[in-house]
Amino acid sequence: MISFFNEDVEFSVPTPRKIKAWLKQVIITESYTLNQLNYIFCSDEYLLHVNRQYLDHDFYTDIITFDNAEEERCVEGDIFISIERVKENATELGVAFEEELKRVLVHGVLHLVGYDDLEDEQEIEMRNKEDFYLIRF
Repeated sequence: MISFFNEDVEFSVPTPRKIKAWLKQVIITESYTLNQLNYIFCSDEYLLHVNRQYLDHDFYTDIITFDNAEEERCVEGDIFISIERVKENATELGVAFEEELKRVLVHGVLHLVGYDDLEDEQEIEMRNKEDFYLIRF
């Protein structure tokens, strides 16, 4: 099950049924099963607090993913997304907000199915996977 929540922002995911179906298909394509996936939409300040409290990082970010899965090849997690940061990134990149939102949504799923983006090569692979699934939306 995929659920959407708001913390300190008013936000509704556009076409939520279509987004959920797409994200489920990403999980299946990556040979994982879906247990529970929670997206929590929030402000920059809220996500900065999460970043400081749980990751000991003192900077703004667009997404933080927590993997709560206890079984292998099972997706269960919480994904926090700063709507402010997604809007700013979309503006800076010259893309529509909805497009950047979908990229961030799938980015979190890709982390939960084993992709990382800490090193340059990993980041390239992550971007390629994001593009692959964005085209299939």
